[in-house]
Amino acid sequence: MMATTHGLWGVALGATLAMRAPEYAPVALVAGFVGGVVPDLDIYANHRRTLHAPVYGSCLAALTVGLALAVPSAATLALAAALSAAAVHVLMDVAGGGLSLQPWADQPDRAVYSHFHGRWVPPRGWVRYDGAPEDLALACLAGVGLLAVVSDPFRWGIVALLVASVAYTLVRKRLVAIVTTLLAYTPARLSTLVPRRFDHLRER
Repeated sequence: MMATTHGLWGVALGATLAMRAPEYAPVALVAGFVGGVVPDLDIYANHRRTLHAPVYGSCLAALTVGLALAVPSAATLALAAALSAAAVHVLMDVAGGGLSLQPWADQPDRAVYSHFHGRWVPPRGWVRYDGAPEDLALACLAGVGLLAVVSDPFRWGIVALLVASVAYTLVRKRLVAIVTTLLAYTPARLSTLVPRRFDHLRER
């Protein structure tokens, strides 16, 4: 799914946890957003394997949520929000279309890697691909709900994420062509900044 969808649902989780101790809401919201997007940093390594752990991540998140509810503080709520958002990120990826730049055409069989089982978990395809209309609907569902409960400056951040979600959805099916064109004009010295999942597009 889109990074913005993950981020928005991470913020929503942070807001939910902050109900236990509203005075720590800002740190919980920020931590939820960070936890929601950080797993995809493994796009520069082994995508959806290095920072994705569906079983271990969910267990760790459950433990930290219990701790935050029992002993609410800025630290425990931030940890719980971040790890819960990361765990939900992984589960949402399983519900998506798989590890492919064009999952609507490639029919990928890998969603995320389960270190516990020692194998790749297949995608469910409930959200056909990142940037699909249903992905945008999930982003809007979280975003609209958050707009009703957060205040500035968080409200402006939510609006920015929603705008980015709409923009990405509009260009998603042209993404491969866009990236291929950009790579053709990317200086060699900057090639290390390009995620590895786009490497094969250089040969086009």
